[in-house]
Amino acid sequence: MGTAEQLAGWAAALEPDEADLALAHRSLVDTVAVAIPGVRSCDPAPERQRSAAIAPGAGLQDLTPVARWAAWAHVLDFDDLHMASTSHVSAVCVPATLAVGGDARAFLAGAGVMARLGTALGWPHYARGWHATCTAGAPRPAVAAPVALGADPAQIATAMALAVPAAGGVQRAFGTAAKSLQVGFAADAGVRAGRLAIAGASADPRALDDWLVLVSGDAARLDLEGPAVPGGLAIKLYPCCYALQRPIAAARELRDGGGAPPGRVLVRTPQDTLQPLIHDRPRTGLEGKFSLQYGIAAALLDERPGLDSFTDAAVARPEAQELLSRVMVEATPGGGGLLAGHVEIEAGARTERLQLPPGAPGRPPSEAELAAKVADCAGELADEVLGLDWAGAPALLERL
Repeated sequence: MGTAEQLAGWAAALEPDEADLALAHRSLVDTVAVAIPGVRSCDPAPERQRSAAIAPGAGLQDLTPVARWAAWAHVLDFDDLHMASTSHVSAVCVPATLAVGGDARAFLAGAGVMARLGTALGWPHYARGWHATCTAGAPRPAVAAPVALGADPAQIATAMALAVPAAGGVQRAFGTAAKSLQVGFAADAGVRAGRLAIAGASADPRALDDWLVLVSGDAARLDLEGPAVPGGLAIKLYPCCYALQRPIAAARELRDGGGAPPGRVLVRTPQDTLQPLIHDRPRTGLEGKFSLQYGIAAALLDERPGLDSFTDAAVARPEAQELLSRVMVEATPGGGGLLAGHVEIEAGARTERLQLPPGAPGRPPSEAELAAKVADCAGELADEVLGLDWAGAPALLERL
């Protein structure tokens, strides 16, 4: 069988266990929570904005609900990540599942397909500049509708093939509204492909294999064993690119008396961990989310870098601009992923080394840490978000 048929057969037969269902619920809560400040970043009323991430009134009302929901969930880069595929699984999978009235099983089927397909694409695909959330993401929503409606594996495979034309996205979008919008486009295209397949549209499932070769993937890396989402999902505790989670956590340990150290700050890290950090001298809040220099500055200046640390005004602070100019980077060759090796930060006489940031699959967030994140994001809606189920989430998103 080809790649699409293998993944479709796995998705149709999935029977999630308790651990899978717990992951699905955490993903639902985390994704809806981070979508709330994402919505407010698009609000034309300045007093409601916490970060001007997408231009206020940018025509989002012209997008479909699933495209809006996915863009909101991803725009502040606070959503979870699947490490092996370097893709933001839940920002695509949760909105797509909700858009078709799906439940935890439909989410897990799609999330498992996205994680496995993204792993088959591998680090070389990401290192070439592709935005894997969109390339692996578009065929994933094409699984949600058929699974939610009880379709057979042939319809699921057809839907994945129909989604192939939309499987694209590039890292040059990082630091602009285009990053979250292309995630929204991918989610929308996948749901549309799923509905077309159920309606009887035809496609050759081998299109997925041809596409996989074209974008430097390797079907030999496809593994259908293990839990629904192999390797689990990394939860972010700071609202910025995952490549900054470890440096920020390490830099926070260097804070001495609540202030930034004088002199040079030296960061040593494998070259591949810098792949998405393309803005050395950021000017906006969005660019700051993809800047190693600003991430270090925010960690040293702010008690705990949060949503307010990544606004345009926060990045423009004279003290932040002065400090980020003193951050120097020594990159060692290679790595093979965002958590390759370890990061070492030296400031004055102090040095901090870290391998796993808080929230990583090997260092999962506590219930208290997740609740604190939800409270920061959702404010007065925090209790409602923590108690969400799959049936009630669409109504909350529509209210926003």
